[in-house]
Amino acid sequence: MEKKIGEVIIELYKGDITELEVDAIVNAANNHLWMGAGVAGAIKRKGGKAIETEAVAQGPIPIGEAVVTTAGKLPAKYVIHAAGMGRDLRTDAQKVQDSTKNSLLRAEEKKLGSIAFPAIGTGVGGLAHKECARAMLEAVTDHISKPTSLKRVIFALFDSAAYQAFQQELEGY
Repeated sequence: MEKKIGEVIIELYKGDITELEVDAIVNAANNHLWMGAGVAGAIKRKGGKAIETEAVAQGPIPIGEAVVTTAGKLPAKYVIHAAGMGRDLRTDAQKVQDSTKNSLLRAEEKKLGSIAFPAIGTGVGGLAHKECARAMLEAVTDHISKPTSLKRVIFALFDSAAYQAFQQELEGY
């Protein structure tokens, strides 16, 4: 599913974020930026440990913030590490919204045209898909309501439940 809002296409993609050829993919990170399980683990496995080394060197960062690293062996150019949780590995809608907003700002600073997000916080963070979709889409639509370098925002959703939650939320825009 895709929807054009202003000049930006928002797309829902069911599959592996590490395979997308975009300017940046977003890592659902903790504020210490180590990469363990879930999306972070997949990025480290496929892109190489250098991504984690580069990220950890920039941390720790406040929860809700984001930093940029290179993407190693991934098809993307960059990885934006969105600190949606702390060391307790728990999150909420506000932390997810803040980390989404700051990821978009990092993309803007690099003048990127495309970015792909996972459903931040829905794995180990325990956030419900619907809450995640609402928080992330609100941050994205707010960001793209102003001038932006972004032309394409993709939500790479690994399972059907996440895809359905984002689809229902996106239909409201």
